[in-house]
Amino acid sequence: MILDTALLLAAAFAAGALNAVAGGGSFLTLPALVLTGVPAVTANATGTLALLPGYLSGAWALRRETQTPPGLPLRRLLVVSILGGACGAALLLWTPDATFRRVVPWLLLAATLLFALGPRLAGRAHDRNPHPVGAVAGVFAVTAYGGYFNGGVGILLLALFGLLGQTSLLAANGLKNLVSVLLTSIAVALYIAGGLIAWREAGLMMGAALLGGYLGARGARRLPANWLRHGIVATGLTMSAMFFLR
Repeated sequence: MILDTALLLAAAFAAGALNAVAGGGSFLTLPALVLTGVPAVTANATGTLALLPGYLSGAWALRRETQTPPGLPLRRLLVVSILGGACGAALLLWTPDATFRRVVPWLLLAATLLFALGPRLAGRAHDRNPHPVGAVAGVFAVTAYGGYFNGGVGILLLALFGLLGQTSLLAANGLKNLVSVLLTSIAVALYIAGGLIAWREAGLMMGAALLGGYLGARGARRLPANWLRHGIVATGLTMSAMFFLR
């Protein structure tokens, strides 16, 4: 019991910090919850709730830097994010645990690869002028993914904002945290309604994620991005391999 508690607290703190800086926190919280005996679907929902305070503190810490990409008004972005998160969460409610266990390794691997390719994808977009419909469709797709799985959604949002023309990493990071707050909040509301939350584990992890998110966002101004990115990719590959083996 003590070891399980220590594992959950450490995973939540590190995940909150990772999500505030770039993303990938669910690579830590989902395996930690599953290792302590929580069913996969419940673990995914509980980990999402546990990381919500970290998104909040990260968004607050970067509130002055937050800025939308050109041609994408904040109100439109927020409305689409809420709709996407709700659709993804509803899909998770309909997914049997056994099916989700089979899908998780592939989701983790896909998120890790997209995380690794994020800067290259974003770098190709600075000379483009994305169509408003394409921008809305991209936001909806990524936030629906986040409502369903959440793993790697932060880096997908960063890559998307880069593709839409946001060249400031801090501005994109602050916006990513804000969008994550919205899609996670609506998703968590549906998870609670569907009875998917393991409340004891969620309660343990939320405070640790809150502290990690705030410290991670403040440290984002000083931490070498390449170090963090390589560490997250290594973590994602390790967790993917672990779930494939299980």
